[in-house]
Amino acid sequence: MARVSVNLSFPRTAEEAFNFYKSIFGGEFSRGGISRYSAMPVEIRTSPLDKKDENLIMHVELPIFKDYLLMGADYLESMDRKLIVGNNVQVSLEPNSKEEVDRLFSALSAGGKVIMKPMDAFRWSYFGMCEDKYGVQWMFDYMPEDKKQAMK
Repeated sequence: MARVSVNLSFPRTAEEAFNFYKSIFGGEFSRGGISRYSAMPVEIRTSPLDKKDENLIMHVELPIFKDYLLMGADYLESMDRKLIVGNNVQVSLEPNSKEEVDRLFSALSAGGKVIMKPMDAFRWSYFGMCEDKYGVQWMFDYMPEDKKQAMK
């Protein structure tokens, strides 16, 4: 089933922030817990990973309501990602197919900016990011159901 969530980016404080949110909403981090930048394969990095950034959060998810996730990561300046108010919140879409990811990505990135063209990612998903012509940032993540079940 497709869903929409929000993704929050932090200046090296994602773990602290998500532990705070967890203390409020309860529950456990989903999809295997916290993923760190040290797990990111070298071949998909846009720039070298600074040693001081290896333990920072690349991805974390906290279910806060039925079928709604609060997701987050640390923005890394060492990977050419400077966090400023306005780019620290992204709308995250999880369509039901790669074709739907491609359709939505193409439409929303038209006249905007491609941040990461959709591609098969190392987390078993098909992932991409763009900014639309109005400055809204979008994330796209398709994961087949069998892969979702394997991560639970």
